Amino acid sequence: MAQIIDGKEVSQHIRKEVADEVLRLKEERGITPGLAAVLVGDNPASQIYVRNKRKACEEAGIYSDEYRLAEGTTEDELLSLIMKLNEDQRIHGILVQLPLPKQINETKILRAVSPLKDIDGFHPENVGFLVEGNPRFIPCTPHGIIKLLDYYKIEIQGKEAVVVGRSNIVGKPVSLLLLHRHATVTICHSRTKPLEEVTRRADILVAAMGRAKFITGNMVKEGVAVIDVGINRLDDGKLVGDVDFESVREKASYITPVPGGVGPMTIAMLLWNTLSSARDFKE
Repeated sequence: MAQIIDGKEVSQHIRKEVADEVLRLKEERGITPGLAAVLVGDNPASQIYVRNKRKACEEAGIYSDEYRLAEGTTEDELLSLIMKLNEDQRIHGILVQLPLPKQINETKILRAVSPLKDIDGFHPENVGFLVEGNPRFIPCTPHGIIKLLDYYKIEIQGKEAVVVGRSNIVGKPVSLLLLHRHATVTICHSRTKPLEEVTRRADILVAAMGRAKFITGNMVKEGVAVIDVGINRLDDGKLVGDVDFESVREKASYITPVPGGVGPMTIAMLLWNTLSSARDFKE
């Protein structure tokens, strides 16, 4: 029976560390880290995330600005706001909440954010730094995954890691982070055949494909460490991950629950990146 990886507990440790460092930065250099969150439209999940982010900023002593724009906001209007935030010296991190409405080109918007304030790590310049192994900002969810593995002293070096999912937000960056830590990494996706043969090789399995309970007990080997990134809502309203928790838990050595696993880490690492940006701020 697997040990549960408690993301709430780990995230609280990181948030305490960030709060202490924020206080030190204020006292020593007079700088208060500032984060601007931009939300376009009324996506319920995005609203919850932004609300949780604001509360986390308050607790950590980080200055927080919110910009809630109407669903019909034009691309030019959003670009104009981002240009203003790029120049605002109170703001060290800019978060543009995805998804954006269909009339707005996400790629164009994410590239408009200054790479020095791109705390999500989505700008091509920052992606390039991550690829070469010298990241400026590590994307928040992948960074949180590595922090969880380290906190529970789960060995990465020399292990076989399998990542199911190839998104720019989780799959690709977490694969690079595992590779930089000397794991042998395989990236799988919907066209990988036969998928279960690859997943059964994993010492570390990261599930990030957005399909409820997709990874089942017969797809993993004994002793695997399982990181479930998925958040899926069933018809009955229950939240579940991409992993069938009960069947996989019987074989795994470690497993993250949903909710309460990776989720809390994402906001903790967002605070971490905002602090990191403020530390590097040149007046």
